[in-house]
Amino acid sequence: MTPRSAGKRLVTPRFALVTASSLAYFLAIGMLMPTIPRFVENVLDGGGVAVGVVAGAFAFSAALLRPWAGRIGDRSGRRILVLGGSAILGLSYLLYVFVDALVPLVALRVLSGIGEAAMFVGAATAIQDLAPTARSGEAASYFSVAVYGGLGGGPPLGEAIQRAHGYDAVWVAAAGACAVAFVLGWWTPVGATSTARRRLLNTSALGPGAAMLLSLSGLAAFTGFLALYVDHERLGDAGPVFAVYGGLILAMRIAGARIADRFGARETAMFAVACIVTGMLVMASWSARPGIYAATVVFAVGMALQYPALIRLVISQVSPDERSSAIATLSIFFDLSQGLGLFVLGGVVAVFDGERAAFLAAAVLSSFAVAALLRVPSLPAAPGDRSPAAEAAPPHG
Repeated sequence: MTPRSAGKRLVTPRFALVTASSLAYFLAIGMLMPTIPRFVENVLDGGGVAVGVVAGAFAFSAALLRPWAGRIGDRSGRRILVLGGSAILGLSYLLYVFVDALVPLVALRVLSGIGEAAMFVGAATAIQDLAPTARSGEAASYFSVAVYGGLGGGPPLGEAIQRAHGYDAVWVAAAGACAVAFVLGWWTPVGATSTARRRLLNTSALGPGAAMLLSLSGLAAFTGFLALYVDHERLGDAGPVFAVYGGLILAMRIAGARIADRFGARETAMFAVACIVTGMLVMASWSARPGIYAATVVFAVGMALQYPALIRLVISQVSPDERSSAIATLSIFFDLSQGLGLFVLGGVVAVFDGERAAFLAAAVLSSFAVAALLRVPSLPAAPGDRSPAAEAAPPHG
């Protein structure tokens, strides 16, 4: 095989199929984001605590199982994670049809979380297997567009189906999307594998993971307290602000997909942290409609650049047969950032009686991510790609 250079084509048929499989999968997850809380409240007569338990069961099981999913991916390949994750999530969604009490739903949400952990780790790793080494950040950007696209398009689709046909129709439709993900995922490359015994957590991902944990406190503040902030400050609706944020993320992930590859992963990650900190400071200090939008634009730029840069930092430090465990370890820090971040920032809001304090606290916490990044090795000039998976012929089944 001839080594592929950075100029070779990234979006091959197999790359497109793995990305499309991920889009269908996260579309299924997105369809349940607005419908599950309403189902708990309106059908199962649960309150806020019940909604929190149901949501937490999914997130907790996903975070807990990610390291094991990484180990499976490195030993048995990425395809089994993509197919197994799609099948597990689709089956769990079909079983929602028979739920008439809270406890069975919580149990099924745990099962759903297992499927999410497997699929994400498998697909994210396969995308890196298929990418030229010098374009790993670009590959991560395109993959994240599929994730954001599914999570963004799923909620309105789920709501429309629920209004027209009821909750059971949502569960069946989401299971159908998982079936599509399973079929498309059949062409996922197995990737490099190894039977060597390694630690459950990949140490190469701990530094970038710490940076992710700290800097994503800004995301916890933004998603958790922006709506309350604009209400209390009488700054209008939060919906358009979230729309600007989501649109900018998608636009930046596409238009700026190669920034981390061209300008350096650690340098890009540091710039992203600076944008996140600045956005939070502007949000806290400029209490006006223009200030909210200005803060959101700067914050969105940072969020768009952060994930591809951190993925590239992690991938650069591990061998191909460690990629699944490395990506699994990194993704755990995302789960922790939102769970712990909302808990800590909620306490800050309670103590200081206002959402501004949450944005200021997030700015301080995010700034410490720079110290974590300084401990991560800087990348040399990216060599040409030598990934065998990238040389794979067009999918043939």
